[in-house]
Parts: sequence; C-alpha cells; structure tokens
Amino acid sequence: MDGERIRFALSTNWCAKRFSDGAAIADLAGEMGFDALELGYNTSFEQVPGFKSRIDRMPVDSVHAFCPVPVSAPRGYPELHLLASEDEDERALAAAFLRKSIQFAAETGARAVVLHAGRVFLRSWLGNLGSDRLMPLWRNVRGTADAGIYSTLLEKAKRRRRKRGAARMDVFCRELEKLFPALESAHVRVALENLPSIEGFPDEDETLEIARRYPGAPVAAWFDIGHAEIRAAFRWTGSAAGEAARLAGCIAGCHIHDVKGLDGDHCAVGEGHVDFAALRVLASPRILHVFEPAPGVSRTALQSGLESLRRIWGGGPAPSAPVHG
Repeated sequence: MDGERIRFALSTNWCAKRFSDGAAIADLAGEMGFDALELGYNTSFEQVPGFKSRIDRMPVDSVHAFCPVPVSAPRGYPELHLLASEDEDERALAAAFLRKSIQFAAETGARAVVLHAGRVFLRSWLGNLGSDRLMPLWRNVRGTADAGIYSTLLEKAKRRRRKRGAARMDVFCRELEKLFPALESAHVRVALENLPSIEGFPDEDETLEIARRYPGAPVAAWFDIGHAEIRAAFRWTGSAAGEAARLAGCIAGCHIHDVKGLDGDHCAVGEGHVDFAALRVLASPRILHVFEPAPGVSRTALQSGLESLRRIWGGGPAPSAPVHG
C-alpha cells in the first residue's frame, strides 16, 4: 500500500518466558521473517542488553507498558496501575511507571508506548452491568428467542458506561497532559489500546474525543484487532472493520491476532474468523503493525499467518527510517 512494504513486528511476549537473552529473541524473530519487535510487558531487565545489541538489525517499533517489568512487581502485567483510575495514588503510580516506559522507549528507538489506560466499572446497588455479566448471558441467549433480554440489559450498560466514562475523562486528560513534555522530548507517542471489555477506557468514542482535544499531541489510539473483534461480537461496538475505519486518522499502531469463537483471541492469523481483508484500512506503512500471538501459538502457525497477511495486505519495498510523531 502507498508503494511501501509494510513492516511487521513481533511482540516479545510470545516467547519472553522461554529466553533469558533478548538477543536470542531478536534473532528468532528475524529468522521467522519479522522486521522489528515490540518489547512486551514481560520484558525483564536481564533481556534488555540483548535487545539493545540487536537494534541495528532488529529495531524496536513499540514498547508495551509497563516495560521492562518494574522491580517492585511480582510479574509483568499491563494493568499493574491504571492512569485512568479513580484513585489519585494509583494514578500517580501509573504515571511514574509510565515515565520509565517512555524513557525506555526513547533508549530503544521505539515510536510508541502502548498503554492499557483503565476501566470504568459498571457495578452499583442496582446491580452489575459489567462484562462478567454480559458475556455469559450473550453466550446463552444469542440466536434464541431470549436474545432480547441481552439487548435490554446492554442498553442499560451502555448508558451507564457513557455517563461514568464522561465523568472520568477530565481527570484522565489532566494526567495525559502532564506526560506530554516527556513524550515530546522522547519523540514517542502514548497509544491507548482498546480493551476486550465493555469497561475498557477509553472506548472508541472517548478515544476520538481525546484526539479532538489534543490535535498534534503525542497521544494516539492503538487498535488491537482481536479485542475489536470481541467488542463487536458482544455488540458493544460496530464491526471491527467499521471501528478501524472510524479511528483510522488517530491510530498509531495495531496488534494483530485472530479470534476463535466469541472471545478466543491471540490466535495465529488464519486460525480464527477475523476478516483481515476487511481491515485493509490498517495496511498503511505509517501505522505500526505488531503480531501479538499467545505463547502457545506454534512457530509454524505464526510464520504461516505472517505470510498470509503479507499477501492479503500487500505492499512494496521496505520503508526507510521511521518518522517520529
């Protein structure tokens, strides 16, 4: 697309727990046909020197917060602390850890820091309207005469979600604004990932609102294809392709994985039902492209999916040096 070959990166979370040496992970990604890496939230400090030793041949396109795993954390986890939390102390901790990820992104030449910003919970004394109630209900009633029960509950959930999300927006945006100087200095954008729950914040509309508030600022959307497919499957949004088109102007990058059934995500491309041809709006060299398979996906399946998506999305020669913005 646009005469340039799309650069595909591999999330190191796929094999981070199998190798102590980052160089070995980088070399394996290159052998499999990947062009770059996303350093995932399971990246250890022990692995970092190896990744840095391979940057000239296996560049880092993105870093998934929080990365490397904070020394105070028992394990890597993208929602260790939430920048969109209602709690001021938790927001402060999230900001501190995120600043370290931004600094690390600058050190490795990454263009984006992927962030799980938070969740807007939907419990009240009137009852729970969250994903843990909606998802099992939809599994039971879809395709039956009782499907209307889900529709009624979902409309209530969406109203509550919109109201509570609006109340969270200004607090979150103030936290974002505090990070802009560090992001601009690092030539890095923070990319807000869509999450596979109705509670995920920001949702698609809120992401567009943030983009409108801060034109040209170092904040963008991160479009996770599998998560978008799940959100559509439970009718929280329109189709994944439709949402990608709606957000296209503010997308910094995407996570690529397939989905089996309603929510069996992080499969190899071609193992599920995602229509990648319909998602060609994402096939632009200006967008970062990161394969994010589960650790259990085989090397053969992963390579097959990479080759398949190269055919579906096409492209010409490899792009030159990345453009920060």
